[in-house]
Amino acid sequence: MAGSLYTVVIDAHDLPALARFWSRVLDWKVVFEAEDEIVIGADEFTLPGITFVPVGERKSVKNRLHIDLTPDDQGAEVDRLIGLGARRADVGQRPEATWVVLADPEGNEFCVLRPKKTLLD
Repeated sequence: MAGSLYTVVIDAHDLPALARFWSRVLDWKVVFEAEDEIVIGADEFTLPGITFVPVGERKSVKNRLHIDLTPDDQGAEVDRLIGLGARRADVGQRPEATWVVLADPEGNEFCVLRPKKTLLD
């Protein structure tokens, strides 16, 4: 029997700020909050979620795992995310890349893809 994706865990220096950022990005809500853990999701019953846990140090190298977003309008979404506190990031992508690399307020890279309807688009 295979496991199911329950949550993605992100180390954070400022849990509340990063959880609020990602809640706004995904239009999710905080479903659990404690001093050492904040969980966000569409609601408390819909999997997966994202869990933020504290770390003392700030991010210093490129992510080994990142989130890909696929909006209806890539340009408008990039503008919206920058307005929420994201910034453009260079991870070596080529100028002809069809995705835009951004970083969240703590420097975690993520991509905004062109619109997609399946995992094979």
